[in-house]
Amino acid sequence: MKSRFFLISIVLIFQSQIINSQEDNGLSWWHPLNCEFQVIEGQGWFKNLESGFDRLPLEAKEKVRKPLWNLSKNTAGLSIRFTSNASEISVKYKLKGSLSMPHMPSTGVSGLDLYAKNSDGQWVWVKGDYSFGDYSTYHYVKLKPNDAYHAKGREYKLILPLYNTVDSLKIGVPKESLFMPLPIREEKPIVVYGTSIAQGACASRPGMAWTSILERKMDRPLINLGFSGNGRLEEEVIDFVAEISAKVYILDCLPNLAANENRTLSDVKKRILSSVRLLKNENPETPILLVEHAGYSDEMIHLNRKKEVSDLNKIMKEAYSQLLSEGTKKIYLLTKEEINLTKDSTVDGTHPNDLGMQYYANAYEKALRTVFKEPMGTISTTKPVTQDRDADVYNWNLRHQSILASNNKKAPKICFIGNSIVHQWGGIPDMPIANGADSWNRNFEALGVKNFGYGWDRIENVLWRVYHGELDGFDAEQIILKIGTNNLHLNTDDEIIKGLHFLVDAIKERQPKAKITLIGILPRRDYEERIRILNLEIRKATQTLDVNYLLIGDALLTPDTKIDETLFRDGLHPNTKGYNIIAPLISSYLRSN
Repeated sequence: MKSRFFLISIVLIFQSQIINSQEDNGLSWWHPLNCEFQVIEGQGWFKNLESGFDRLPLEAKEKVRKPLWNLSKNTAGLSIRFTSNASEISVKYKLKGSLSMPHMPSTGVSGLDLYAKNSDGQWVWVKGDYSFGDYSTYHYVKLKPNDAYHAKGREYKLILPLYNTVDSLKIGVPKESLFMPLPIREEKPIVVYGTSIAQGACASRPGMAWTSILERKMDRPLINLGFSGNGRLEEEVIDFVAEISAKVYILDCLPNLAANENRTLSDVKKRILSSVRLLKNENPETPILLVEHAGYSDEMIHLNRKKEVSDLNKIMKEAYSQLLSEGTKKIYLLTKEEINLTKDSTVDGTHPNDLGMQYYANAYEKALRTVFKEPMGTISTTKPVTQDRDADVYNWNLRHQSILASNNKKAPKICFIGNSIVHQWGGIPDMPIANGADSWNRNFEALGVKNFGYGWDRIENVLWRVYHGELDGFDAEQIILKIGTNNLHLNTDDEIIKGLHFLVDAIKERQPKAKITLIGILPRRDYEERIRILNLEIRKATQTLDVNYLLIGDALLTPDTKIDETLFRDGLHPNTKGYNIIAPLISSYLRSN
């Protein structure tokens, strides 16, 4: 872990440099396989690979069937993340397999997909010009460095082909551009073991495979172990799956397990049971999601296919019930009815088109949000999302990784969660700007308060952080929450209150022993009256939520209830004098609780 963060720091310092760069037609080229740290996301194994883009380790070559091994060379689910402010991005890569299939276009079999995150954390597809040949290329032009917030670039995700093998690949940007490859995320991945449908047949492009859609929806790393025609719950494959430390295991193999002359329905049930038991034996706390056969779109005509699906799903339900009766914990079932494919959802009666992939992804997201206890609402304050609005000052994703690392090193006693007002105050982890470090150290250091503030954060950004581990793995004594001012120009008071309800419930789920306190929104220029009224509603909400409420903002007001400009830097952020006024109020409260 320590070496990973050292490498990140080096990359940040030299973010305008392309590692292993070569100039070609005015572009500087970066080769991911030559990077000093792991950048290919979606791999369960990073060492002992036959080639750099493989999905199984070399050890598997002699243990799994040859057709499955060959499919593991396909790059389904693999991606590369980076940030850049380049106005154009080019990708050149060499493939080893056929470019297309009769029922699946070249763009899905052999193509790439590029997605960009906007400043509000939403993934946006990027259109590119492409050509296939001895060397295939994608070229993206007229790219915006970022939204209106900064020019430091944005995060990109390059998704590799679903049904082809990548022999080599490089990414090029204009030599004067900033370019920073991002290391793989430290979070435990969603691990999918399945069939051609999981591998991506028949998405029009890699980003439309249901696994890729789900990865974007959940904003978590995902490992795709879908093997076309070969997802059969085989013990030798399950052994390898069990080696991966996962957030959840998804077993979606029924479409390849129809009864035949070599396999009875009783055999299928045995495979389901043995697969779950093996995974649970190695990883008893990891949830397992079993998935029914979603069906065929031509069952009305081919009645034997309808019976095949029905028989397999009956067996799955029997196995699931037996496992529950045996006391197996953390196992779940996703049913055919919940996936709910329509008659227009497939290319050939079997494999989903893009519409079908969306149905799959929606069903999986709903199921996993229940498994992970990560509900999502319909308004922006209840939709967990990252952000990239303050890159001139700090890197949001790297601060998240720093918080996780700091928690692992030393569990915090008191977590002070907030936006830039907290972020730029002082304390640990270190931040590039600290306008009230003396008051922080004097009032909070001895209490063991850790700074969980992020510049420009809104309620939904804190919700993402809570869902993604910042309050996991330790028992805090107190959690102080001061958030909402950055939602004022986007959301109604009611939406802010609903978001706070969502957020507090998420905190309680992960920190049931902690005393939770909401601090009223601090006054800011031109918003004084609205904030006064909103804080009354926040106070009412804390009574419903059974958490504490603390109002300190009045100390920053003049007698006519306007902000005291002498206590602020910019009408929003307190200056040193302002921090010195509110710090003792908070520390006194913390000591008395």
